[in-house]
Amino acid sequence: MRGLSQVSEVWQQAFGWIERQLGGKIVRAERQPRWRPAWFLDLERAGERVPLYFRGDRGEAGSGAYSLEHEMRVLQLLEANEIPVPHVYGFCDSPRGILMERSRGRANLATAGSDEERQSVLSDYMAILARIHQIDLPALDALALPVPETPTEVGLADFSVWERAYRKRKVRPEPEIEFLIRWVHRNVPTDRARACLVCSDSGQFLFDEGRVTALLDLELATLGDPLADLAGMLSRDLSEPMGDLSGAFRIYEKLSLEPLDWDCLGFHVVRFCAITPLAVAHLVAAPPAALDWVQYLAWYCVWLRAPLEWIGSGLGVEQRFVEEPEPTPGWHAPAHDHLASILAPRDGDDAFAGYERDAAYRVAEYLRRAERLGPALESVDLDEAAPLLGSRPASRAEADVALEALVAHAEPELDAELVRYFQRRVQRLEVILGPSMRELQGASIQLLKPNATGE
Repeated sequence: MRGLSQVSEVWQQAFGWIERQLGGKIVRAERQPRWRPAWFLDLERAGERVPLYFRGDRGEAGSGAYSLEHEMRVLQLLEANEIPVPHVYGFCDSPRGILMERSRGRANLATAGSDEERQSVLSDYMAILARIHQIDLPALDALALPVPETPTEVGLADFSVWERAYRKRKVRPEPEIEFLIRWVHRNVPTDRARACLVCSDSGQFLFDEGRVTALLDLELATLGDPLADLAGMLSRDLSEPMGDLSGAFRIYEKLSLEPLDWDCLGFHVVRFCAITPLAVAHLVAAPPAALDWVQYLAWYCVWLRAPLEWIGSGLGVEQRFVEEPEPTPGWHAPAHDHLASILAPRDGDDAFAGYERDAAYRVAEYLRRAERLGPALESVDLDEAAPLLGSRPASRAEADVALEALVAHAEPELDAELVRYFQRRVQRLEVILGPSMRELQGASIQLLKPNATGE
Protein backbone atom coordinates (compact mmCIF):
# COMPACT_ATOMS: atom_id res chain seq x y z
CA MET A 1 0.00 0.00 0.00
CA ARG A 2 1.27 3.45 -0.92
CA GLY A 3 1.34 6.05 1.90
CA LEU A 4 -1.09 8.93 1.40
CA SER A 5 1.77 11.42 1.50
CA GLN A 6 3.34 9.72 -1.55
CA VAL A 7 0.22 10.02 -3.71
CA SER A 8 0.61 12.42 -6.64
CA GLU A 9 -1.04 15.82 -6.63
CA VAL A 10 -3.72 14.81 -9.11
CA TRP A 11 -4.86 11.93 -6.90
CA GLN A 12 -4.64 14.09 -3.79
CA GLN A 13 -7.14 16.28 -5.58
CA ALA A 14 -9.45 13.31 -6.12
CA PHE A 15 -9.13 12.19 -2.51
CA GLY A 16 -9.98 15.68 -1.29
CA TRP A 17 -13.12 15.63 -3.43
CA ILE A 18 -14.08 12.23 -2.00
CA GLU A 19 -13.65 13.42 1.58
CA ARG A 20 -15.83 16.47 0.89
CA GLN A 21 -18.40 14.38 -0.95
CA LEU A 22 -18.86 11.82 1.82
CA GLY A 23 -17.82 13.78 4.87
CA GLY A 24 -14.95 11.72 6.25
CA LYS A 25 -11.22 11.07 5.98
CA ILE A 26 -9.41 8.61 3.70
CA VAL A 27 -7.21 6.40 5.86
CA ARG A 28 -6.12 3.84 3.25
CA ALA A 29 -5.44 4.20 -0.47
CA GLU A 30 -4.15 1.40 -2.72
CA ARG A 31 -3.69 1.88 -6.47
CA GLN A 32 -5.12 -1.09 -8.33
CA PRO A 33 -2.33 -2.72 -10.37
CA ARG A 34 -3.89 -2.64 -13.80
CA TRP A 35 -4.03 -0.74 -17.08
CA ARG A 36 -6.66 1.78 -16.02
CA PRO A 37 -6.39 4.23 -13.08
CA ALA A 38 -8.40 2.88 -10.14
CA TRP A 39 -8.09 2.91 -6.37
CA PHE A 40 -9.22 0.83 -3.40
CA LEU A 41 -9.98 3.25 -0.58
CA ASP A 42 -11.10 3.18 3.05
CA LEU A 43 -12.85 6.28 4.36
CA GLU A 44 -13.31 6.80 8.09
CA ARG A 45 -16.56 8.49 9.00
CA ALA A 46 -18.35 8.69 12.35
CA GLY A 47 -16.19 5.94 13.79
CA GLU A 48 -16.83 3.54 10.88
CA ARG A 49 -14.81 2.56 7.83
CA VAL A 50 -16.53 2.89 4.48
CA PRO A 51 -14.99 0.71 1.72
CA LEU A 52 -14.79 2.59 -1.58
CA TYR A 53 -13.65 2.07 -5.14
CA PHE A 54 -12.64 4.93 -7.46
CA ARG A 55 -12.87 3.92 -11.12
CA GLY A 56 -10.86 6.37 -13.19
CA ASP A 57 -11.00 7.31 -16.85
CA ARG A 58 -8.76 5.41 -19.28
CA GLY A 59 -7.85 8.64 -21.05
CA GLU A 60 -6.19 8.21 -24.45
CA ALA A 61 -6.22 4.43 -23.96
CA GLY A 62 -10.02 4.48 -23.78
CA SER A 63 -12.42 2.85 -26.21
CA GLY A 64 -13.62 6.02 -27.90
CA ALA A 65 -17.14 4.58 -27.88
CA TYR A 66 -18.65 5.26 -24.45
CA SER A 67 -17.98 7.79 -21.73
CA LEU A 68 -17.38 7.02 -18.07
CA GLU A 69 -20.62 8.88 -17.33
CA HIS A 70 -22.44 6.25 -19.43
CA GLU A 71 -21.18 3.49 -17.14
CA MET A 72 -22.29 5.48 -14.09
CA ARG A 73 -25.81 5.84 -15.51
CA VAL A 74 -25.94 2.11 -16.24
CA LEU A 75 -24.95 1.31 -12.65
CA GLN A 76 -27.59 3.67 -11.28
CA LEU A 77 -30.29 2.27 -13.55
CA LEU A 78 -29.51 -1.33 -12.63
CA GLU A 79 -29.48 -0.53 -8.92
CA ALA A 80 -32.91 1.09 -9.33
CA ASN A 81 -34.08 -2.19 -10.88
CA GLU A 82 -32.72 -4.25 -7.96
CA ILE A 83 -29.80 -5.72 -9.90
CA PRO A 84 -26.74 -6.29 -7.66
CA VAL A 85 -24.25 -3.57 -8.60
CA PRO A 86 -21.99 -1.29 -6.53
CA HIS A 87 -23.78 1.79 -5.23
CA VAL A 88 -22.59 5.00 -6.92
CA TYR A 89 -21.71 7.87 -4.54
CA GLY A 90 -20.89 10.41 -7.21
CA PHE A 91 -18.79 11.44 -10.21
CA CYS A 92 -15.51 13.35 -9.91
CA ASP A 93 -14.83 15.76 -12.76
CA SER A 94 -11.09 16.21 -12.14
CA PRO A 95 -9.57 13.70 -12.30
CA ARG A 96 -12.51 11.98 -13.96
CA GLY A 97 -13.82 8.96 -12.14
CA ILE A 98 -16.80 7.16 -10.61
CA LEU A 99 -16.83 6.90 -6.83
CA MET A 100 -18.65 3.76 -5.84
CA GLU A 101 -19.08 1.19 -3.12
CA ARG A 102 -16.39 -1.47 -2.88
CA SER A 103 -18.53 -4.59 -2.95
CA ARG A 104 -17.62 -7.78 -1.14
CA GLY A 105 -16.57 -10.91 -2.98
CA ARG A 106 -13.87 -11.86 -5.43
CA ALA A 107 -13.64 -11.67 -9.21
CA ASN A 108 -12.79 -14.34 -11.79
CA LEU A 109 -14.79 -17.55 -11.61
CA ALA A 110 -11.58 -19.51 -12.16
CA THR A 111 -10.93 -18.88 -8.45
CA ALA A 112 -14.07 -20.76 -7.36
CA GLY A 113 -13.32 -23.28 -4.61
CA SER A 114 -15.17 -26.14 -6.27
CA ASP A 115 -17.15 -27.05 -9.36
CA GLU A 116 -20.30 -26.90 -7.22
CA GLU A 117 -19.56 -23.28 -6.29
CA ARG A 118 -18.82 -22.41 -9.92
CA GLN A 119 -22.10 -23.88 -11.10
CA SER A 120 -24.04 -22.16 -8.32
CA VAL A 121 -22.54 -18.77 -9.21
CA LEU A 122 -23.19 -19.28 -12.92
CA SER A 123 -26.79 -20.26 -12.22
CA ASP A 124 -27.26 -17.09 -10.16
CA TYR A 125 -25.61 -14.97 -12.86
CA MET A 126 -27.86 -16.37 -15.61
CA ALA A 127 -30.91 -15.47 -13.54
CA ILE A 128 -29.56 -11.91 -13.14
CA LEU A 129 -28.94 -11.63 -16.89
CA ALA A 130 -32.47 -12.79 -17.59
CA ARG A 131 -33.82 -10.08 -15.26
CA ILE A 132 -31.71 -7.41 -16.97
CA HIS A 133 -33.04 -8.51 -20.34
CA GLN A 134 -36.61 -8.07 -19.09
CA ILE A 135 -36.22 -4.40 -18.07
CA ASP A 136 -38.74 -2.42 -20.13
CA LEU A 137 -37.23 -0.26 -22.86
CA PRO A 138 -38.95 2.95 -21.63
CA ALA A 139 -37.10 2.52 -18.32
CA LEU A 140 -33.81 2.79 -20.24
CA ASP A 141 -34.42 6.29 -21.57
CA ALA A 142 -31.95 7.77 -19.08
CA LEU A 143 -29.12 5.97 -20.91
CA ALA A 144 -29.84 8.00 -24.07
CA LEU A 145 -29.00 5.04 -26.30
CA PRO A 146 -30.44 4.72 -29.82
CA VAL A 147 -33.20 2.11 -29.85
CA PRO A 148 -32.66 -0.47 -32.62
CA GLU A 149 -35.86 -1.00 -34.59
CA THR A 150 -35.04 -3.45 -37.38
CA PRO A 151 -33.54 -6.96 -37.14
CA THR A 152 -30.34 -5.62 -38.71
CA GLU A 153 -30.08 -2.84 -36.13
CA VAL A 154 -30.78 -5.28 -33.30
CA GLY A 155 -28.15 -7.68 -34.60
CA LEU A 156 -25.44 -5.11 -35.14
CA ALA A 157 -26.21 -3.31 -31.84
CA ASP A 158 -23.38 -0.76 -31.43
CA PHE A 159 -21.01 -2.33 -33.96
CA SER A 160 -21.15 0.78 -36.16
CA VAL A 161 -19.97 2.90 -33.21
CA TRP A 162 -16.85 0.75 -32.85
CA GLU A 163 -16.30 0.62 -36.60
CA ARG A 164 -16.42 4.41 -36.89
CA ALA A 165 -13.98 4.83 -33.99
CA TYR A 166 -11.66 2.24 -35.56
CA ARG A 167 -11.64 3.96 -38.96
CA LYS A 168 -11.10 7.39 -37.42
CA ARG A 169 -8.03 6.20 -35.50
CA LYS A 170 -6.67 3.59 -37.93
CA VAL A 171 -2.88 3.78 -38.27
CA ARG A 172 -1.95 0.99 -40.68
CA PRO A 173 -3.52 -1.75 -42.85
CA GLU A 174 -5.45 -4.31 -40.78
CA PRO A 175 -6.50 -7.12 -43.15
CA GLU A 176 -7.78 -9.48 -40.44
CA ILE A 177 -9.97 -6.76 -38.92
CA GLU A 178 -11.29 -5.74 -42.33
CA PHE A 179 -12.19 -9.37 -43.03
CA LEU A 180 -14.14 -9.60 -39.76
CA ILE A 181 -15.97 -6.34 -40.43
CA ARG A 182 -17.12 -7.57 -43.84
CA TRP A 183 -18.14 -10.94 -42.38
CA VAL A 184 -20.23 -9.28 -39.68
CA HIS A 185 -22.10 -7.09 -42.16
CA ARG A 186 -22.73 -10.04 -44.47
CA ASN A 187 -24.08 -12.32 -41.73
CA VAL A 188 -26.42 -10.18 -39.61
CA PRO A 189 -29.46 -12.25 -38.46
CA THR A 190 -32.62 -11.06 -40.17
CA ASP A 191 -35.26 -12.80 -38.07
CA ARG A 192 -34.74 -11.38 -34.56
CA ALA A 193 -36.23 -8.00 -33.66
CA ARG A 194 -36.42 -7.85 -29.83
CA ALA A 195 -33.94 -5.41 -28.33
CA CYS A 196 -33.09 -5.14 -24.65
CA LEU A 197 -30.35 -3.84 -22.38
CA VAL A 198 -27.28 -6.05 -22.70
CA CYS A 199 -24.08 -5.88 -20.66
CA SER A 200 -22.09 -6.72 -23.82
CA ASP A 201 -18.82 -7.44 -21.98
CA SER A 202 -20.71 -9.90 -19.80
CA GLY A 203 -19.43 -12.48 -17.34
CA GLN A 204 -17.78 -9.91 -15.07
CA PHE A 205 -18.89 -10.02 -11.46
CA LEU A 206 -17.87 -10.52 -7.85
CA PHE A 207 -19.09 -13.61 -6.04
CA ASP A 208 -19.12 -15.08 -2.57
CA GLU A 209 -20.56 -18.25 -1.07
CA GLY A 210 -22.02 -19.43 -4.36
CA ARG A 211 -23.83 -16.18 -5.24
CA VAL A 212 -23.10 -13.12 -7.33
CA THR A 213 -22.54 -10.11 -5.04
CA ALA A 214 -22.09 -7.41 -7.70
CA LEU A 215 -21.81 -6.99 -11.47
CA LEU A 216 -18.64 -5.26 -12.70
CA ASP A 217 -17.35 -3.28 -15.68
CA LEU A 218 -20.57 -2.23 -17.39
CA GLU A 219 -18.95 0.44 -19.55
CA LEU A 220 -20.01 -1.30 -22.79
CA ALA A 221 -23.67 -1.83 -21.90
CA THR A 222 -25.94 -1.08 -24.86
CA LEU A 223 -29.19 -2.14 -26.53
CA GLY A 224 -29.20 -5.28 -28.62
CA ASP A 225 -30.13 -8.94 -28.89
CA PRO A 226 -30.14 -10.74 -25.50
CA LEU A 227 -28.01 -13.51 -27.01
CA ALA A 228 -25.19 -10.95 -27.23
CA ASP A 229 -24.63 -11.47 -23.49
CA LEU A 230 -24.15 -15.23 -23.92
CA ALA A 231 -21.61 -14.46 -26.63
CA GLY A 232 -19.97 -12.01 -24.23
CA MET A 233 -19.56 -14.80 -21.68
CA LEU A 234 -17.76 -16.96 -24.25
CA SER A 235 -15.48 -13.98 -24.88
CA ARG A 236 -14.84 -13.43 -21.16
CA ASP A 237 -14.01 -17.12 -20.77
CA LEU A 238 -10.88 -16.52 -22.85
CA SER A 239 -9.27 -14.49 -20.05
CA GLU A 240 -11.19 -15.73 -16.99
CA PRO A 241 -12.06 -19.41 -17.54
CA MET A 242 -15.58 -20.26 -16.44
CA GLY A 243 -15.58 -23.95 -17.29
CA ASP A 244 -18.04 -25.56 -19.69
CA LEU A 245 -20.74 -22.93 -20.30
CA SER A 246 -23.27 -25.27 -21.90
CA GLY A 247 -25.06 -25.85 -18.58
CA ALA A 248 -25.32 -22.11 -17.92
CA PHE A 249 -26.75 -21.54 -21.38
CA ARG A 250 -29.28 -24.31 -20.78
CA ILE A 251 -30.40 -22.45 -17.63
CA TYR A 252 -30.78 -19.21 -19.56
CA GLU A 253 -32.72 -21.00 -22.27
CA LYS A 254 -35.25 -22.19 -19.68
CA LEU A 255 -35.50 -18.78 -18.02
CA SER A 256 -36.04 -16.97 -21.33
CA LEU A 257 -38.70 -19.50 -22.42
CA GLU A 258 -37.18 -19.44 -25.91
CA PRO A 259 -35.05 -22.05 -27.70
CA LEU A 260 -31.47 -20.87 -28.11
CA ASP A 261 -30.75 -19.67 -31.64
CA TRP A 262 -27.29 -21.09 -32.26
CA ASP A 263 -26.69 -19.32 -35.55
CA CYS A 264 -27.47 -16.00 -33.89
CA LEU A 265 -25.25 -16.83 -30.91
CA GLY A 266 -22.38 -17.61 -33.28
CA PHE A 267 -22.87 -14.33 -35.09
CA HIS A 268 -22.63 -12.43 -31.81
CA VAL A 269 -19.49 -14.32 -30.80
CA VAL A 270 -17.80 -13.04 -33.96
CA ARG A 271 -19.32 -9.55 -33.72
CA PHE A 272 -18.42 -8.98 -30.08
CA CYS A 273 -14.95 -10.55 -30.18
CA ALA A 274 -14.10 -8.37 -33.17
CA ILE A 275 -14.81 -5.24 -31.12
CA THR A 276 -11.61 -5.72 -29.08
CA PRO A 277 -9.20 -5.48 -32.03
CA LEU A 278 -11.33 -2.66 -33.45
CA ALA A 279 -10.83 -0.78 -30.18
CA VAL A 280 -7.12 -1.42 -29.63
CA ALA A 281 -5.58 -1.66 -33.11
CA HIS A 282 -4.46 1.99 -33.14
CA LEU A 283 -2.94 1.64 -29.66
CA VAL A 284 -0.97 -1.44 -30.67
CA ALA A 285 0.27 0.35 -33.79
CA ALA A 286 1.12 3.67 -32.06
CA PRO A 287 1.15 3.18 -28.29
CA PRO A 288 1.09 6.12 -25.88
CA ALA A 289 3.94 6.09 -23.38
CA ALA A 290 1.99 4.77 -20.39
CA LEU A 291 0.27 1.92 -22.26
CA ASP A 292 0.72 -1.66 -21.07
CA TRP A 293 1.61 -2.50 -24.66
CA VAL A 294 2.08 -6.26 -24.46
CA GLN A 295 -1.24 -6.64 -22.65
CA TYR A 296 -2.99 -4.74 -25.42
CA LEU A 297 -1.15 -6.71 -28.10
CA ALA A 298 -2.22 -9.95 -26.41
CA TRP A 299 -5.84 -8.78 -26.40
CA TYR A 300 -5.50 -7.82 -30.06
CA CYS A 301 -4.22 -11.28 -30.97
CA VAL A 302 -6.57 -13.46 -28.92
CA TRP A 303 -9.69 -11.53 -29.86
CA LEU A 304 -8.71 -11.64 -33.54
CA ARG A 305 -8.08 -15.36 -33.45
CA ALA A 306 -11.21 -16.30 -31.47
CA PRO A 307 -13.75 -15.08 -34.06
CA LEU A 308 -11.62 -16.56 -36.83
CA GLU A 309 -11.75 -19.90 -35.00
CA TRP A 310 -15.54 -19.68 -34.72
CA ILE A 311 -15.98 -18.82 -38.40
CA GLY A 312 -13.49 -21.51 -39.37
CA SER A 313 -15.35 -24.11 -37.34
CA GLY A 314 -18.52 -23.37 -39.28
CA LEU A 315 -16.65 -23.62 -42.58
CA GLY A 316 -14.96 -26.89 -41.67
CA VAL A 317 -11.49 -25.33 -41.55
CA GLU A 318 -9.16 -27.67 -39.73
CA GLN A 319 -7.05 -25.93 -37.12
CA ARG A 320 -3.33 -26.31 -37.74
CA PHE A 321 -1.35 -24.86 -34.89
CA VAL A 322 1.90 -23.04 -35.52
CA GLU A 323 4.95 -24.54 -33.87
CA GLU A 324 7.72 -22.44 -32.40
CA PRO A 325 10.79 -22.48 -34.68
CA GLU A 326 14.30 -23.07 -33.45
CA PRO A 327 15.51 -19.76 -32.00
CA THR A 328 18.28 -18.04 -33.92
CA PRO A 329 19.96 -15.41 -31.73
CA GLY A 330 21.35 -12.51 -33.72
CA TRP A 331 24.18 -10.10 -33.03
CA HIS A 332 21.88 -7.94 -30.83
CA ALA A 333 20.69 -10.83 -28.66
CA PRO A 334 22.92 -9.91 -25.68
CA ALA A 335 21.36 -6.44 -25.55
CA HIS A 336 17.85 -7.88 -25.48
CA ASP A 337 18.87 -10.36 -22.79
CA HIS A 338 20.45 -7.61 -20.72
CA LEU A 339 17.41 -5.34 -20.96
CA ALA A 340 15.10 -8.17 -19.88
CA SER A 341 17.31 -8.96 -16.90
CA ILE A 342 17.30 -5.31 -15.79
CA LEU A 343 13.50 -5.14 -15.95
CA ALA A 344 12.76 -8.57 -14.46
CA PRO A 345 10.35 -8.50 -11.46
CA ARG A 346 12.02 -7.94 -8.10
CA ASP A 347 10.99 -7.85 -4.46
CA GLY A 348 10.37 -4.56 -2.70
CA ASP A 349 8.07 -2.78 -5.14
CA ASP A 350 4.54 -1.98 -4.02
CA ALA A 351 1.73 -3.53 -6.06
CA PHE A 352 1.38 -0.75 -8.63
CA ALA A 353 5.13 -0.14 -9.02
CA GLY A 354 5.53 -3.88 -9.52
CA TYR A 355 2.83 -3.77 -12.20
CA GLU A 356 4.59 -0.94 -14.04
CA ARG A 357 7.93 -2.78 -13.93
CA ASP A 358 6.29 -5.96 -15.16
CA ALA A 359 4.68 -4.12 -18.09
CA ALA A 360 8.13 -2.93 -19.19
CA TYR A 361 9.62 -6.40 -18.65
CA ARG A 362 6.98 -7.95 -20.90
CA VAL A 363 7.97 -5.60 -23.73
CA ALA A 364 11.64 -6.54 -23.26
CA GLU A 365 10.75 -10.24 -23.29
CA TYR A 366 8.70 -9.76 -26.45
CA LEU A 367 11.67 -8.07 -28.15
CA ARG A 368 13.99 -10.92 -27.08
CA ARG A 369 11.72 -13.46 -28.73
CA ALA A 370 11.06 -11.29 -31.79
CA GLU A 371 14.80 -11.05 -32.46
CA ARG A 372 15.23 -14.84 -32.19
CA LEU A 373 12.00 -16.10 -33.76
CA GLY A 374 10.62 -13.26 -35.87
CA PRO A 375 12.59 -13.67 -39.10
CA ALA A 376 11.77 -17.37 -39.48
CA LEU A 377 8.08 -16.85 -38.66
CA GLU A 378 7.77 -13.93 -41.07
CA SER A 379 9.39 -15.94 -43.86
CA VAL A 380 6.80 -18.71 -43.46
CA ASP A 381 4.05 -16.10 -43.27
CA LEU A 382 5.09 -14.58 -46.59
CA ASP A 383 5.36 -18.04 -48.17
CA GLU A 384 1.78 -18.84 -47.12
CA ALA A 385 0.52 -15.47 -48.39
CA ALA A 386 1.86 -16.10 -51.88
CA PRO A 387 -0.94 -18.45 -53.12
CA LEU A 388 -3.59 -15.96 -51.96
CA LEU A 389 -1.90 -12.92 -53.50
CA GLY A 390 -0.42 -14.47 -56.63
CA SER A 391 3.15 -13.63 -55.64
CA ARG A 392 5.27 -13.59 -52.51
CA PRO A 393 5.33 -10.21 -50.74
CA ALA A 394 8.75 -8.82 -49.88
CA SER A 395 7.79 -7.89 -46.30
CA ARG A 396 5.05 -8.01 -43.68
CA ALA A 397 4.17 -4.38 -44.46
CA GLU A 398 3.80 -5.14 -48.18
CA ALA A 399 1.69 -8.20 -47.35
CA ASP A 400 -0.63 -6.12 -45.15
CA VAL A 401 -1.38 -3.70 -47.98
CA ALA A 402 -2.01 -6.47 -50.50
CA LEU A 403 -4.12 -8.58 -48.13
CA GLU A 404 -6.32 -5.65 -47.17
CA ALA A 405 -6.92 -4.92 -50.87
CA LEU A 406 -7.78 -8.60 -51.43
CA VAL A 407 -10.23 -8.68 -48.51
CA ALA A 408 -12.01 -5.56 -49.77
CA HIS A 409 -13.18 -7.38 -52.90
CA ALA A 410 -13.11 -11.05 -51.90
CA GLU A 411 -16.24 -13.15 -52.44
CA PRO A 412 -17.58 -15.35 -49.60
CA GLU A 413 -16.21 -18.39 -51.43
CA LEU A 414 -12.74 -17.28 -50.39
CA ASP A 415 -13.65 -17.14 -46.68
CA ALA A 416 -12.26 -20.57 -45.80
CA GLU A 417 -8.86 -19.87 -47.36
CA LEU A 418 -8.62 -16.45 -45.73
CA VAL A 419 -9.65 -17.78 -42.32
CA ARG A 420 -7.13 -20.60 -42.53
CA TYR A 421 -4.33 -18.19 -43.37
CA PHE A 422 -5.32 -15.45 -40.93
CA GLN A 423 -5.59 -17.90 -38.05
CA ARG A 424 -2.04 -19.06 -38.57
CA ARG A 425 -0.85 -15.50 -39.11
CA VAL A 426 -2.18 -14.42 -35.72
CA GLN A 427 -0.80 -17.58 -34.12
CA ARG A 428 2.68 -16.65 -35.36
CA LEU A 429 2.46 -13.35 -33.52
CA GLU A 430 1.32 -15.21 -30.42
CA VAL A 431 4.35 -17.48 -30.69
CA ILE A 432 6.55 -14.39 -30.43
CA LEU A 433 4.56 -13.11 -27.46
CA GLY A 434 4.92 -16.51 -25.81
CA PRO A 435 4.90 -16.52 -21.99
CA SER A 436 4.43 -12.75 -21.83
CA MET A 437 0.79 -13.35 -22.79
CA ARG A 438 0.36 -14.73 -19.26
CA GLU A 439 -3.22 -15.93 -18.67
CA LEU A 440 -4.05 -15.55 -22.38
CA GLN A 441 -1.38 -17.95 -23.64
CA GLY A 442 -3.16 -20.81 -25.39
CA ALA A 443 -6.63 -19.35 -24.79
CA SER A 444 -9.23 -20.72 -27.19
CA ILE A 445 -12.93 -19.98 -27.67
CA GLN A 446 -15.42 -22.63 -26.53
CA LEU A 447 -16.89 -23.93 -29.80
CA LEU A 448 -20.26 -24.90 -28.34
CA LYS A 449 -22.75 -26.61 -30.63
CA PRO A 450 -26.56 -27.04 -30.47
CA ASN A 451 -26.34 -30.43 -28.76
CA ALA A 452 -24.48 -28.73 -25.90
CA THR A 453 -27.88 -27.77 -24.50
CA GLY A 454 -29.51 -31.06 -25.18
CA GLU A 455 -31.17 -30.27 -28.52
